[in-house]
Amino acid sequence: MTAFRLARRILSRETWALIAVLGGLVAAAGAKDVALISNKGNALPGIALADLLKVCKGQMGKWPDGKPVTIVMRHPGSPDLRIVEEKIYALSSAELRELIATANHGRMDRPAIILGGSDEEVIHKVASMPGAVGLVDVYSITGAVQVIKIGGKLPLESGYPLHGN
Repeated sequence: MTAFRLARRILSRETWALIAVLGGLVAAAGAKDVALISNKGNALPGIALADLLKVCKGQMGKWPDGKPVTIVMRHPGSPDLRIVEEKIYALSSAELRELIATANHGRMDRPAIILGGSDEEVIHKVASMPGAVGLVDVYSITGAVQVIKIGGKLPLESGYPLHGN
């Protein structure tokens, strides 16, 4: 008798239904949204996706209020940055590292792109740096920062551009 047949005999239909539901929840937990956060001193209620692409590539030097633009995010190749690598950059981790080095070259006042080892570190850097924005898991957000709409959408809303797969 196969293990599957034995399990079918032992487990009730209700138990199998519970296993299916739990499996779905585990799969859904892997699909997370990445939020764009901002220093609370920034007057940035939202950003167009095209402008976010410029920020992420280090192509925007200053905000309209004159503060230098810096984006803080996790290290390329980290699982938490995969959504951003795919949906914003469309680059491999190695190519993204090269882009970061190029974007930061010549920025004497402050780097265009800063990397953090954890969401907590990203949040701390964004909260302490006027003009900074960051990319973190939506469930890591604290009251130290504000969430920015991308293309008029907040994380977890239908059509949000940084929704996990």
